[in-house]
Amino acid sequence: MKPGNHTMVTEFIILGLTEDPTLCCIFFVLFLGVYLTTVLGNASIIMLIRRSPQLHTPMYLFLSHLAFVDIGYSSSVTPVMIVNFLRERTAIPVAGCIVQLGSDVVFGTAECFLLAAMAYDRYVAICSPLRYSTLMSSRVCFILLVISYAGGCVNSSSFTSCLLSLTFCGPNKINHFFCDLPPLVELSCTHVYIADMSPAISAGSIIVITLFIIIISYVYILRSILRMRSTEGRHKAFSTCTSHLTAVTLFYGTVTFVYVIPKSSHSPDQIKVVSVFHTVVIPMLNPLTYSLRNKEVKEAMRKLMARTHSSY
Repeated sequence: MKPGNHTMVTEFIILGLTEDPTLCCIFFVLFLGVYLTTVLGNASIIMLIRRSPQLHTPMYLFLSHLAFVDIGYSSSVTPVMIVNFLRERTAIPVAGCIVQLGSDVVFGTAECFLLAAMAYDRYVAICSPLRYSTLMSSRVCFILLVISYAGGCVNSSSFTSCLLSLTFCGPNKINHFFCDLPPLVELSCTHVYIADMSPAISAGSIIVITLFIIIISYVYILRSILRMRSTEGRHKAFSTCTSHLTAVTLFYGTVTFVYVIPKSSHSPDQIKVVSVFHTVVIPMLNPLTYSLRNKEVKEAMRKLMARTHSSY
């Protein structure tokens, strides 16, 4: 810490995406619509899976938890961003910043593990169909879900511990639309090297491990599909994986850009744009991806609507 008089920071000012009044109005309407679509879309997926017996399988169990995580992931960031469009000055207490960062990392990390669990589920279903009920039993699914949420909590503790170790005694304006760690580290008046590297190592390790599981799973899946003699069987196998591969590509591509690649290689504005995509837009796209490209989900939705209609 530099010598001299310092005033300890008790709150942070979120600068947001823009200060232009016209853009603020446009972004308010746009992102409010995105957030409502995210919550309603993911909540609909959860309700559909719970009320459709044909979807009571490990694949859709993980999908329902992915939908829950997407709601939490978006809700940890988007409401603050939306409010920021209506105010000239959005202040958030230090404790509020810690809670927001912690919840964002919990849900984001849980999504990494869930995507890996879903890849493993597809691997077992395609490569070992006769052993599927044993390898993906209720006990195994429960363990994978516990690992997903526990991994989120462990990674979150790494981020929040680093934030708690920092001292803020000068500027308090965060050049971001939420309390993310990189812009907070830049505001710290203490030595920041460890605080900057530790979360990157933690997040990077989780990304590498889960992505490795996904890649290995799909290497074996691709090998099994290429050995299939039936064209229809190949098409069906590919169709069950397309939605998951789309979600993996979008999520891992953006999160790697923000948290793994050194921040010196891209500007704060680039980070903001990519962060908007992976924290706000992707949670909205996931239910659309899984429902529009999945015949079983569309069929379950049709049956549920028919039952609802006949009950009136």
